[in-house]
Amino acid sequence: MYKMLLVDSDHHAKEWMKRMLDRHQAEFELESHAAAAVEAMSMLSAQDHQLVLINMRASEEEGLRLCGCIREKSRVPIVLIGGRNEFQFARKALFYQVNDYLPDPVSPEEFVASLENVKRELDAALFSRNQPVPWAKNVQQAAAVSSADIIDKVKAYVEEALHENITLKEISHIFHFNYSYLGQKFKVQEKMTFKEYLLQQRMEKAKFLLENTDMKVYEIANEVGYTEMDWFYKKFKTYTGVSANKYRKTLIITA
Repeated sequence: MYKMLLVDSDHHAKEWMKRMLDRHQAEFELESHAAAAVEAMSMLSAQDHQLVLINMRASEEEGLRLCGCIREKSRVPIVLIGGRNEFQFARKALFYQVNDYLPDPVSPEEFVASLENVKRELDAALFSRNQPVPWAKNVQQAAAVSSADIIDKVKAYVEEALHENITLKEISHIFHFNYSYLGQKFKVQEKMTFKEYLLQQRMEKAKFLLENTDMKVYEIANEVGYTEMDWFYKKFKTYTGVSANKYRKTLIITA
């Protein structure tokens, strides 16, 4: 069991959270409940916690300030729930390297999936060590996996499944990450949206296949995830400025 600190101004939240964890057999134990940031920091200093869950509904700014205070002292995983689903807010949350952000409305399934993701990261961090190490190093490794490696995982998935119908929503389910938060995180780190990245990867692979293989254009379209030829032709011409056939002919002429 991993120990959780719940930060929620609602004094009834503790009992609700205990029922939620019991109902879904989550591998987390509600160790402490703080109603405010000062109380939360005191509890973190006095006891070990492997997860901090912060309810943002009462005050988003106070919740973000608490994230900042925690990050000055610890790399303990942080999950934010409630609040707005907007880019600027998610960007601030990314700055503090929170593990997940679940804006309203939060479904039980989404919440449990987020906890399972944190648990896997904590398990992996512990399992990777051959000997006991201080707790702080374990959670630091887990936080690093969550905050940085998830985008690399998304990009690796795209590379492997480029011939399939790929959506960020499907990928977020596979990796148990909040869809909106993952989209914002991808945009911040890669300086482009996931859709722009996916189009770029498809078009660059199509160009490579046109340049280096004798595959038919329709075969290349299927290879990069397009089942409708008209849509592939349109996207390719918009991306390169010429049609796929003309692109290949130009290569032959200049070769």
